[in-house]
Amino acid sequence: MTTMDQINEALSQIPYAGEIGIKSLLMGDELTLILPYKPELIGNPILQAMHGGVVGAFLETTAMVQLWLMGDPKPLPKPISINIDFLRRGRPQDTYARATVGRQGSRVANVRVQAWQENVRNPISILHGNFLTAADPKP
Repeated sequence: MTTMDQINEALSQIPYAGEIGIKSLLMGDELTLILPYKPELIGNPILQAMHGGVVGAFLETTAMVQLWLMGDPKPLPKPISINIDFLRRGRPQDTYARATVGRQGSRVANVRVQAWQENVRNPISILHGNFLTAADPKP
């Protein structure tokens, strides 16, 4: 199976990813997920700001897909703890995200995800999270 097939398989296991229309871009071994702008993603119509829950779900999805690609076929990683820093409002335009795995142990991984719109150096939000990457042992 190709890596794009693996990415699409991981995204298909997250129904909300399809609902909000997440796409992927693979350049070499660097995965970037794309959240195409749709008017229904706006949470504050006066400010024209993207809904924070949508941005958070996009960041979490990016982390889960990145971790899933790094391991053997297994269940998707599960979030243990997540902290999201909302740095600036998400404008009504496409949003991009990329994950960096800080440490991956046998059961838990630490991940940082950065989301941006026009310039990768100006993130709109950053996720710091710990994810369970191994299935729970059967009794």
